[in-house]
Amino acid sequence: MTRLSIGWRLTVWYLAIFAVGQFAFGAGMWLVLRHHLISLVDENLQHQADDVRSFLLSQKKNADVYKFQEEVSEAYGQAYAGEYLSISTSTGDPVYISDFLAKNGFAAPASAPGNGLATAAAAFQSRVIGHRHLRFFRSSVDTHGLTFVVAMGASTKEVRETLGAFRNYLLLFAPLVLLISAGGGYWLSRRALAPVDALTRTAHNISGQDFSSRLETLDTGDELQRLSDTLNEMLDRIEKVFLQITQFTADASHELRTPISLIRTEAEVALRRERDADIYREALRHILSETEKMSVLIENLLELARADSGREFLKPRPVELGTMLQECVQEWKAPAALAGHEVSLDIREAGRVCVMADEPALRRVFSILLDNAVKYTPAPGSIHVSLEQCEQSAVVSVSDSGIGISAAEQPRIFERFYRVDKARGRAVGGSGLGLAIALWIVERHGGSISVNSATNQGSRFSVSMPALAQTAIPSVEGVVQA
Repeated sequence: MTRLSIGWRLTVWYLAIFAVGQFAFGAGMWLVLRHHLISLVDENLQHQADDVRSFLLSQKKNADVYKFQEEVSEAYGQAYAGEYLSISTSTGDPVYISDFLAKNGFAAPASAPGNGLATAAAAFQSRVIGHRHLRFFRSSVDTHGLTFVVAMGASTKEVRETLGAFRNYLLLFAPLVLLISAGGGYWLSRRALAPVDALTRTAHNISGQDFSSRLETLDTGDELQRLSDTLNEMLDRIEKVFLQITQFTADASHELRTPISLIRTEAEVALRRERDADIYREALRHILSETEKMSVLIENLLELARADSGREFLKPRPVELGTMLQECVQEWKAPAALAGHEVSLDIREAGRVCVMADEPALRRVFSILLDNAVKYTPAPGSIHVSLEQCEQSAVVSVSDSGIGISAAEQPRIFERFYRVDKARGRAVGGSGLGLAIALWIVERHGGSISVNSATNQGSRFSVSMPALAQTAIPSVEGVVQA
């Protein structure tokens, strides 16, 4: 079953609500008009009844019932005001009744509510007599020791005709008004949903190969503009991730192709003709070296893939930074010495500093920084590691006297596969993933990593992490040692 579009559904709802509102308004106006017209009739009846009362009170004091009958018949027998008049005694004896009421069997009331002119709602009554719709007002009049019950009536024909005409006009114009409102509702819905159509058309042009298109920028200042801006921001993030994945795939393919090509070339050359054992051993050493580089690259790629997918879980626990840095520096002294560098450590002024961290992951960060310092520092060089506590943060710095990084390239060094010197990076075995991994680890620990460097003036990488308060630092036995 095909469902109506949002525009048509809005139109139908608008029409239904408008119809209900129109019905309520028309019914309310009809009731108000009816009440007003009946009030005018009631007011006129009260005035006529007041005239009858004044007439009865003006009679002579010694007049009896028969005398009242003569006077009333003479005064009201031919008058229009007496066409629907009935006067009787309190015992029900008729004093005067109009010809019309008498012909149609009108029973004179035996009593009336209260004395004088009654204004209570119960004193008014609507009746149908002789196919005429009449409105009656009853009142009691005490005069010269006699009590008369007066029933003054008036036709409501004009009231009914007016109400009927008003109802007919409502029924006549209601469909026209509903038709106009339906057209207006559809126009308003299409106008309101026009930005949605524009967004839909633009969204159709966005493909999996090109995320550069953006939804039409709206200037409506409403929810649709916020939706458009939000979707464009989402597309910005999707495009960024898409480009990262595309670049990551291309770089990974390139990085893997290079060692595989070298291994294949080395093997083909070695098998091209008979060689002695030393040459075969040298070829195998080259193949082993490239294999080790490729293994490191694959491991880095897998680690980044696990990080991107959220499957890389860290297990933070209290780690004493001073002890861990001593062990890291000790491990790198031998590789640094082979490269002609001297490594130093300064943790004396920092005291005992602890952080909540996954120790193997944090060791990986400092190993990456030390590895880069060793690779990109010409011999003889110096590498200095320091630890200090600044307020509530622990800051570990790794400085070197290497080739440095220009200001233009510093914002990109944490990108995946980016190398400052690509040729030199491949020669020393770098893949351009180390700093990206280090940044991810530090950020997962709630810290930050920054660089301060200049070309040919060395580099200083600083890792800042939240430090544990002294009251929260466990005892020496409880601190995890490397």
